Amino acid sequence: MSAGSKPYCPECGKPATGNFCQHCGGKLGGRFCNQCGAKVAPAAGFCNQCGTKVDGAGSGRRAAAAAVVGGQNLPWWIAGAAMFVLIVVVGVNMVQPGGPSAPASNPNAPFAGAGTGTPPDLSTMTPREAADRLFNRVMESVSVGDSTSAQAFLPMAIAAYDRAQPLDNDGLFHLAMLNRVANNLDAALANAEQILAAEPNHILGLSEAAEAAIELGRLDAADGYYRRLTEAYGQEASRPLPEYQGHSGMLESARIAAQAFLAAR
Repeated sequence: MSAGSKPYCPECGKPATGNFCQHCGGKLGGRFCNQCGAKVAPAAGFCNQCGTKVDGAGSGRRAAAAAVVGGQNLPWWIAGAAMFVLIVVVGVNMVQPGGPSAPASNPNAPFAGAGTGTPPDLSTMTPREAADRLFNRVMESVSVGDSTSAQAFLPMAIAAYDRAQPLDNDGLFHLAMLNRVANNLDAALANAEQILAAEPNHILGLSEAAEAAIELGRLDAADGYYRRLTEAYGQEASRPLPEYQGHSGMLESARIAAQAFLAAR
């Protein structure tokens, strides 16, 4: 690679820098031959070390998704997908006035509506306010099908929450959601487990942990999270936690998703 040149995204093959591709949102890292382990160029069809044919960009994730959607895991995949749609719809309002850690209302502020590609001015915000603004932008974009904006702001939002550490349970919940959107499933599960380490029956933590486990194919683990959620729901949902009050609509959605998953087992 010549000096000053950019590495290429293993997902779309376009020049990209940083941890995530600015074009498709894919995680940067590279492609490797399944036979000998050698690094393979983004557009290459065969390994230049052993000659083995290599899969196209992104085919690993597509194959994994096909195995879930086309196989016996379909009922759980549907439950997980339904829960995610509910999360995205409700998530648009998560950091609006009235929710936990919400910035002051300003109809002229950046992200007052979706559809604009202009970044917010984060210089006057606290690290957490900046993170919540970026989270809101990603979820607004996802909810209206604006994948370009969602992919552009997703790595920024994740990095913003990392800078805002240590996070409360609400912040960890937001970060878990963002990591799931970015397909950083192990990170999403770790975020949820941080919540559960302090609050073992936390509904939002259990819900995110279960959803991440489903997407990772760890159905037995998801079963355990969802059983804890349904068993503790009655008493847990009545607790006056700020994140419960700010995300009250999501508590019942989490219970419904848990019941659907367990019924399919």
